[in-house]
Amino acid sequence: MFSSIDELQVQLREQLYLADRGLATAIFLALKLPRPLFLEGEAGVGKTEVAKALAAMLKTQLIRLQCYEGLDVHQAVYEWNYTRQILHIRMLEAAGERPQEQDLFGPQFLLRRPLLQAIEWPGEQPPVLLIDELDRSDEEFEAYLLEILSEFQVTIPEIGTLRAQQPPIVVLTSNRTREVHDALKRRCLYHWIDFPSFERELEILTLKLPQLPQKLSRQVTAFVQELRTADLYKIPGVAETLDWAEALWALDRHQLDSAVVNDTLGALLKVQDDLLRIQGTEAEQLVARVTAEI
Repeated sequence: MFSSIDELQVQLREQLYLADRGLATAIFLALKLPRPLFLEGEAGVGKTEVAKALAAMLKTQLIRLQCYEGLDVHQAVYEWNYTRQILHIRMLEAAGERPQEQDLFGPQFLLRRPLLQAIEWPGEQPPVLLIDELDRSDEEFEAYLLEILSEFQVTIPEIGTLRAQQPPIVVLTSNRTREVHDALKRRCLYHWIDFPSFERELEILTLKLPQLPQKLSRQVTAFVQELRTADLYKIPGVAETLDWAEALWALDRHQLDSAVVNDTLGALLKVQDDLLRIQGTEAEQLVARVTAEI
């Protein structure tokens, strides 16, 4: 698939994703072995984007399972199309036939949810299965997922066991709102994605938004880097940096000033207490430091 980690990094960059050596190594091994890749880190550091970049790079389908509290088999794997079953019963009755169980519980009546879609994928190139924000799901679902990732198969009582002809490329993400069980982590390659350095974040900003003046890109990056050292409830991630930079450019700004920073902080900070803490004097002091240096 890829002859080296360096080649993988180049291919990811072509998809506008900058992966450092550690992350690129984890992705390379996940593809080579193959093993599921488990990514943890703060929200907005680019975990989900890894799966999107991989799907685009490999020219395959991205199948996404967004996790949430209460997620169960019916939303994640499969359920029966009851409306279609009832219509089929009525058609049989109208024809004077008596419906049998095998007539109602066949593959044609299955509603395939993300996990089953990935297992039954018909194409030659396996899909990328993104299991996003696993930490938001319940431990019961996590235990069920452990069984699926071990064998890449699903047992449906009325049909039997469905096995993947070729396992999907699996990327799991977590914002670490709770600890994911060690048993699941043991089946994965693990990588923690941290906030980027100034140089790396500036490179990301330049790659994603090449239309920004270099001075504005440097000031935005420096401001966010300073902001992450403050005592905030929700530290802004790279996604927020990009959103804020795009907002400033939409306002036709070529450099930072206190007024525009105070007006646009809502694109960067998403918690009211954080906004109240930074707006005003704190924002002015940050802007003064950043513009003095750049």
